[in-house]
Order: sequence, then structure tokens, then C-alpha cells
Amino acid sequence: MKTPEEAREQLKKRFLSKQKEWLRSLGKCEGWPLEISLGIPSEAEASQDVDAVGAWAQEWRDWSGKGTIVWVDRRWKNLGRQQLPETLVLECPEHVAACVGQAARWQRAATRYQALRGRWPEIEAALSRYFDVLADYAEDDFLRLSEMLLWLQTNPASDLYPRQLPVAGVDSKWLETRTRLLTDLLCAVRGDGLSEQGFYERCGLRPVPALVRMRVLDKRLRGQVGGLSDISVPLAELVKAPFLPEQVFIVENLQTGLAFPDMPGAVLFMRLGYGVDVLGLVPWIANARVQYWGDCDTHGFGILNRARSYLPNLRSVLMDERTLQDHKALWGQEPEQHSAEDLPLLTDKERTVYMNLKRHVWGRNVRLEQERIAWAYALNRLQNL
Repeated sequence: MKTPEEAREQLKKRFLSKQKEWLRSLGKCEGWPLEISLGIPSEAEASQDVDAVGAWAQEWRDWSGKGTIVWVDRRWKNLGRQQLPETLVLECPEHVAACVGQAARWQRAATRYQALRGRWPEIEAALSRYFDVLADYAEDDFLRLSEMLLWLQTNPASDLYPRQLPVAGVDSKWLETRTRLLTDLLCAVRGDGLSEQGFYERCGLRPVPALVRMRVLDKRLRGQVGGLSDISVPLAELVKAPFLPEQVFIVENLQTGLAFPDMPGAVLFMRLGYGVDVLGLVPWIANARVQYWGDCDTHGFGILNRARSYLPNLRSVLMDERTLQDHKALWGQEPEQHSAEDLPLLTDKERTVYMNLKRHVWGRNVRLEQERIAWAYALNRLQNL
């Protein structure tokens, strides 16, 4: 016997699994009404607990939610005539939403869906995937979304930066948190499907160039850039830089990079993380001796592996077992390890350290952050290179 509370739980699951499909079929009668069987007991089952059956039937008599209860008469040999609830019938998604406390969300989503579909009929399939956006966006955000789609459709190749867009309330931060949504809907509006293009290319916008921070550790090389020693430069300009360094250091931690002393023929890049692959686009780096020094943890080796796919001759430094064991007192714990079971571009020694970290040979999620290494110890190794 299904109680009203159990029926509501079933409807909650149905609402979550079907809400997107129901949006797409707004105005259609396919699949409706929805019927929930209430599980009428047999006479033998009812005889085991007559009071429970009576209480169950009364619960359904007291039902005040949306939908219609279908009652049936049973003429039982020993218990006589009984009127029992057989089925809960719901005529439309609105009734289901009301039963599970989602009436306002459903109404908001349906109204917004119809408004956007009315403007762009071709958007319906893509739009139905974003039920939560339609149901939960603040009114200001929903208006921005609609106006932004219209502006991008009208201006497919503006070549503007996000801050230049003449759409009220839209700025780079607003865009950055909605790139997938806007790309998906814009492709639907244009009817050209998703492509491999990035968000800014697809929208005809100009991205703010990512800056690469570099220190020039050689006086002669500094003379080629007006004596500057610490430079943040767009990648496109870095590619054209007239450098011919003999040695390139890549370090993860900013303060570690700032602490480096002058070194003949050397430049240093800082704080790239997994974006280290951009250095593979700089032709003059490949001609130098390249050293990577990151944290001695699984993500440090993950970055090393990624960097080596773009800079095959790259070598690691201070990421070996000896360095790790020499600083055991300064070990920390990595919050979450890299997911890969193996990193194929590591050397045999690097892979051994990585696998031992993954298998917790030295302890749970052991890590040695590069800034924890004694500076005199690190500098001695670096200068010996």
C-alpha cells in the first residue's frame, strides 16, 4: 500500500528525471496523464491488519494535493464492501511540480523556456538541457542571458573585449562563469552545431590575453629588454622576443621564482601550473636547456609530464627521492592526488617516485612543496646545473 508520502517521493524522482523532457513537450499531451498505482491489498493481505488498511485509505481521503484519486469498490467475502484508492492521476507537469513542492520553479522554467523558444524556435533542444538555469536564475541574470544571445546573434564578429560589450550588466566575470551555456545556446540559435572553436572565437569576441611572468636572470639578456628583470608579457609577444637564453627554469611557486639569483644565460618562468604547455609555443625555449622544478607530489609530476609533451628535452630538478627524504620533517599532505595511474613521459626515476607517492609507500598523500626545501640546499643543486 503506497502512502501519500511514498507517492510524493516517487513523483520527486519522476520530476527530476523527466523535467527536461517535459519542457520540450510543453503544450503537447504525449505521455499524459501520469498514473501512480497505489497498491490495493488483497483481502488476505487486508485481513492481517484491517486497521492499517483503514488508516491508509483515510490518508488518501485526506489528500489535498493536485491530481485525482481513482477509487474502486471491493466486495470481499469476509470483510464486506470496501472503497479503496487505486490510482493517483496527474494531468500535466504543473500538477506533478505542485505535488513535490516545485510549482514555482516549474512555472518559472516553463515561462522562460516558452519566451526564448518563441524568439528562437531552433533553440528548444539545447535550451531544455538547462532546466536549472531557467528555473533558478535571478530575473536580472535571465534578462542578461536573453539580451546577450540577441546581441551575439546580431554581432557575430565584433572583436570586442568583454568589458566593451554594450549589454547592461554583462562583464568579463559574468561571461566567464557562463561560457558553456552561451556557446551551446548560441550554436543552437545559429543552427550550426557545436564546433571545436573556443568560446571567444565562437562569439566573435576578443579574449583578454593571458600573461606569462618571466624573470631575466642574465644582465646581458636584460639589456635586450631595456634592463627589465621581471616581466609579465602576453604569449603572442613572448613568442617574438629576441632571446637566445642558454638555460630556462620553470618553477611553480611565485616566491621561489622571485628568490632566484642572477645566473648566466638564464631566464625563469613562474606560476604556470598546468598551463605550462604554452611554453611549447615559444620557439626559442626549445633551443635552451630547460629545467622544471615543481612540488614533489603527484600533481607536480602531472605538470612535468604535461610539459614534457611540449618540451621533450625538459629535465626535472629537486623532484627526486633523495630531496624528498632529506626534507621528511617538512612533508605535507596533498588534498587530492592526480588521477592518472601512470604518466608515460616521466623518466624511470621520476616514475618510481610518482608511483610510490600514488601507492602511499611513504605515507598517505605525501607531498613536499618546493618552497619548503631549504633554500641553501636548493640553490646549491641549481647552481651545479
